[in-house]
Amino acid sequence: MSQVSLRDIRSYPRLELALEPGLVLVTGPNGAGKTNLLEAVHVATQGISFRTRQDAQIVRRGAEEGLARVAGRRGDVGVETEVRLSVRDSKRIRLNGATVASAEELRSRAHTLVFTPDRLAVVKGGPAARRAYFDRVLVRALPARADLPTAYGAALGQRNAALRRVAAGLSDVTTVDPWTAQVAALAGQLVDARARVLSLLSPVFEERASELGLEQATLGYDIEPPSREALDERLSRDLERGTTGLGPHLDEIRIAAGDRDLRTFGSQGEQRIAVLALLLAEAELLAGQGGVAPLLLLDDALSELDADRRRLLSARLGLAGQTLVTATGAEALPLAPAQLLAVTPGEVRPA
Repeated sequence: MSQVSLRDIRSYPRLELALEPGLVLVTGPNGAGKTNLLEAVHVATQGISFRTRQDAQIVRRGAEEGLARVAGRRGDVGVETEVRLSVRDSKRIRLNGATVASAEELRSRAHTLVFTPDRLAVVKGGPAARRAYFDRVLVRALPARADLPTAYGAALGQRNAALRRVAAGLSDVTTVDPWTAQVAALAGQLVDARARVLSLLSPVFEERASELGLEQATLGYDIEPPSREALDERLSRDLERGTTGLGPHLDEIRIAAGDRDLRTFGSQGEQRIAVLALLLAEAELLAGQGGVAPLLLLDDALSELDADRRRLLSARLGLAGQTLVTATGAEALPLAPAQLLAVTPGEVRPA
């Protein structure tokens, strides 16, 4: 990515910004607009914000529309993306001048990975946060199986609706059967795909976590998908509760260090290292598959890391393609970045 153009996005009425390849450090006081800049780049490359799903919240207050555009190269190929947001209408997305039907299509053709302090929920939050995270990795890393999380969720929703209709006396119990069969079939495929993703991520995740001082880090997902027979056996309980009580929508994915589950027995610093190691592992996986490193956006990633770990992370990020990192001051980054930017409200300039 070499050029960012913004108009009426969050705190930026208008911005034209040239970026150097490599590691770019974005500095400024709290509230100056550092996160807004990363969010705008994410919108331009992924079609969505990492902070909200309400497009109107991204448009600058008092404006009717906002524009986020980036240009650069993906390997040897020039790429320009443009996302127009409106407080009233649907977003409009273009890639190299051609209209893109959806944000999902844009994300399938341009990879951007993000770290924010909120992403610690992947480790410290409940099982749903981990399932959602690894299913997003699945979509990016296994494009041939990218529809599985959505397809399983749709079949599960239909089975749950059928269960509630039967419990209300509006349908016969046999109407649940087709959805039970579909849920069982898709559950097996989804479990297999998740296991494949974790097997691809695990070796690099363990290496990167160890580099950052988190020893014996592991990912665990040893799950048997529910069979049709198992779902049938608990039909009466599912009818009583109006929901399917067995399947990958309830699975746990374990992130551990040795015999310690980091959700319960990890420090805040260890949880941060685990999330950063996951991001680095996914970036290397995607780069190995597609030959092009994804764009990395790291917001406040360096806080709560000591000087040695900041140096190690900085060195690794310097090898990862193009990365934008935010911090309140340049001293947060032990190594010299390829470019240093200073943010004041509504403005970004070379420091």
